[in-house]
Amino acid sequence: MIKVILKKGREESLRRFHPWVFSGAIAQINGNPAEGDVVSVQAADGSFLAIGHYQVGSIAVRVLSFEHQSLPADFWKDTIGKALEMRKACGFANAVDSDCYRLVHGEGDNLPGLIIDYYNGVCVMQAHSAGMFRAKKQICEALQQVYGPSLKAVYDKSSGTAPFKAGLELIDGYLYKADGFSADEEIVTEGGHKFFVNWSEGQKTGFFLDQRVNRALVEKYAQGRRVLNLFCYTGGFSIYALGGGAVHVDSVDSSAKAMSMVDKNVALNGFEPQMHTSYCEDAIDFLKKIPEDSYDLMIVDPPAFAKHRGALSNALRAYQRLNASAISKVAPGGFVFTFSCSQAVDKEAFALAVFSAAAQTGRKVRILARLSQPSDHPVSIYHPEGEYLKGLLLYVE
Repeated sequence: MIKVILKKGREESLRRFHPWVFSGAIAQINGNPAEGDVVSVQAADGSFLAIGHYQVGSIAVRVLSFEHQSLPADFWKDTIGKALEMRKACGFANAVDSDCYRLVHGEGDNLPGLIIDYYNGVCVMQAHSAGMFRAKKQICEALQQVYGPSLKAVYDKSSGTAPFKAGLELIDGYLYKADGFSADEEIVTEGGHKFFVNWSEGQKTGFFLDQRVNRALVEKYAQGRRVLNLFCYTGGFSIYALGGGAVHVDSVDSSAKAMSMVDKNVALNGFEPQMHTSYCEDAIDFLKKIPEDSYDLMIVDPPAFAKHRGALSNALRAYQRLNASAISKVAPGGFVFTFSCSQAVDKEAFALAVFSAAAQTGRKVRILARLSQPSDHPVSIYHPEGEYLKGLLLYVE
């Protein structure tokens, strides 16, 4: 196995089980690894530290094991099996009112570079590293072993997430289909509500499972309120708000495909058409032009404004402007659910941007809850960077 040898003193993060080796920590590489190769990582004194996937870039190795000096034959089955056991323990994989959840959350499940979402028997995977992309056959076989005959299909959707070229064929498609399975769309249930999920054409894996707990909180606060769901995608928050007794919900997104899915989801759940209106528009422009006091509850859940540290300053200014607009427009006694999914923006920086936005409006604003991702999106205690979703529930006088 190719050996990656670290500079003296640069092994401490690995001894604390952080799963990344940065390129600047490497003294030398004995061999010529291709992207995605499994390599051994050693300290300057030659002692074994870890094995992981090699990749060109600032993160040179993503650790798969701190124990094994080569991957055991049952590595994929055991690791994915442990991920499923945790979902069962947390009530996701055996819930009576839900049949979708995140099965593998990268570093949070000791599989850095891999995302797998489960939709009523269909597993949709995304590789964020060359190593995980190259291991997709083994991953698929492990999923078949773990789920057995209940597995309907495994779909690889890595073309939009793979940060590598390396001669790999980045074409989305099925790695496995059970006999008789033919759909690219599934009706799933989450929190007792039904949703169409299209993994082949939708964003990410087809649905944003990371907001399930926060959607349930919106449902709790929606009774009798006029609700605005900005950046709504396929209407997850909108359906929960309607289910919670909102008098009317407006959903806004710039994607025509997403808005079409919102309308399908409203009908699927049996809500009257007059209770909901879809707007295929830019959400920021929509928010600017609405009259004050038009809504009693707003959901502000934009896409990531900062995909890397270099974009942090601009992102924080964008969050401040967006939240100032929402806080200034919500009716007195109203609620604002505001979020950031930018990993480069930590929760303190996001809270400060929202604080600055509130101060700009001059309104009295209280924080009722600090929001995050659900437990099927676990964060390794050794990798705090995995806590990417942060949010605030605000009460505005």
